[in-house]
Amino acid sequence: MKLKLEDPTLFTKAIELISDLVLEVRIKVNEFGISIVAIDPGNISMVSMRIPKKAFKEFESEPEVLGVNLENLKKILRRASKTSSLLLERKENSLEIKIEDKINRIFTLNLIEVEREDKEFPEHLEFSSKVIINSQDLIDSIEDCLVVSDACSFIIKDKKFIIESKETNSARTEFSQDEANIEAEDCRARYSLEYLQKFMKAGKQFETTTLKFAEDHPIRVDFTSEHLSLSFLLAPRMETED
Repeated sequence: MKLKLEDPTLFTKAIELISDLVLEVRIKVNEFGISIVAIDPGNISMVSMRIPKKAFKEFESEPEVLGVNLENLKKILRRASKTSSLLLERKENSLEIKIEDKINRIFTLNLIEVEREDKEFPEHLEFSSKVIINSQDLIDSIEDCLVVSDACSFIIKDKKFIIESKETNSARTEFSQDEANIEAEDCRARYSLEYLQKFMKAGKQFETTTLKFAEDHPIRVDFTSEHLSLSFLLAPRMETED
């Protein structure tokens, strides 16, 4: 296996985001590229990452599965800069990571057995609502809600998309079709702000965020670019409404 990325920035950021949810993952390498699917220990959220083959300057590999500790991988990837190239090669029971820049640096990461059943990210789920929104606008709304609560409701009403938290105090943001692309039926669902805040760290790397949800159903959060796709699934908070 030999994989080379000219710009490792997005890969590094993606690994940092996933490490907020899980400690160990299985990285799958096949003819389509590399991918990760993982569920957090609380079985509340799920994440999928895909980097297509075309994103790599070099891609030579038979199908491989690499079990890695994300905290250790993250520390190594942080040593790369925007001007570095990243070369990944499997050497028996380890992954050799070479950071190529003015000076070449080589790290060896021990591969591990990840004792988790293989999962596929569910593509069959049906949602009544789809909202494509500016990522920074969504980040700001999530941060507003964090001021007053630990959960928020995503609401579709009167063709508007509303994000609302309400306890002793409240926060509410409304988006019309002028501020977001809304294809939705009226519905309401409540989600953990702790998880949404983790997901929205990805929003800083993508101009838009796609949200899919339904009445008291999980929400799917998608970030997509030419060379990276990140998807998150989050179970609803089945509690008293905001």
